Amino acid sequence: MAPTGPDDANEKSYREYQELGGIINKKDYTNALMMAENTTILDKTRIAQAENIARFVGIELHNTENAIDQKIALYAILRSDLKPKEVEHHHSQMGDQRLFAEVLRMLGDVESLDKMIKSYPNIFLGDHEKSHEEYPKAA
Repeated sequence: MAPTGPDDANEKSYREYQELGGIINKKDYTNALMMAENTTILDKTRIAQAENIARFVGIELHNTENAIDQKIALYAILRSDLKPKEVEHHHSQMGDQRLFAEVLRMLGDVESLDKMIKSYPNIFLGDHEKSHEEYPKAA
């Protein structure tokens, strides 16, 4: 059955993210994606971090004079998010490369995620990490 509205589409999107090994909770996932769509001003340090990771891995970014690549925007938003005191585990505790991989999962970019895992094999040794051959293909 196809999604019938924004909530169904969001549920499907979050489920696909989890199938790719995503570990960010649904609320933070949804909030970050919404903020990435509406954000125009980002911290230059965060932008540089994401650009450096993408360059090292060989991921093409699509920045223009008027718009920044969604990967960079989402990374900057997640990296700037602070851990609430009542939460034990939070994405702000992840290293830069692991957080960038979460961004790729959130965007369903399986090809770039595979490049990321292969470029940083010592970071992605966890049992929830897989090569892209084990992931469902993005529609």
